[in-house]
Amino acid sequence: MNKPSFHVFMAEHRYGVVSSISSTGTPQSALVGIAVTDQLEIVFDTLRSTRKYRNLMARPACSVVLGFPGEKTLQLEGNAMEPEGAERTRYQEAYFSTWPDGRDRTGWTGMTYLVVRPTWIRFSDFDQRPPLIEEITI
Repeated sequence: MNKPSFHVFMAEHRYGVVSSISSTGTPQSALVGIAVTDQLEIVFDTLRSTRKYRNLMARPACSVVLGFPGEKTLQLEGNAMEPEGAERTRYQEAYFSTWPDGRDRTGWTGMTYLVVRPTWIRFSDFDQRPPLIEEITI
């Protein structure tokens, strides 16, 4: 698989599980609505009061899993960041293209946007025989 093939699979999914590490070292996961950029970045909105926000601001290393139904999944490891200024606007627009109702949440107290920039991606398709497993390091 190449980057465009990974992008096609990722863009077909509107939800992902984001996993982060708490201040005590406990893993924590959350289901979030996502958008995907051409650079294979994951964009999602969240409130600054959430555990995932606090975790990712203190420890940006995280993972994201996309997939379902069936046995096609994509695992992604990367680093989260909170964009600002024009960069924030660009990522918001990417998010709104997938989640138009996200515009309605922009006024919520503490609403922000996080971006996970991938460093490693693995796609697995166990619905076929033999299974297809592809990895890329970015």
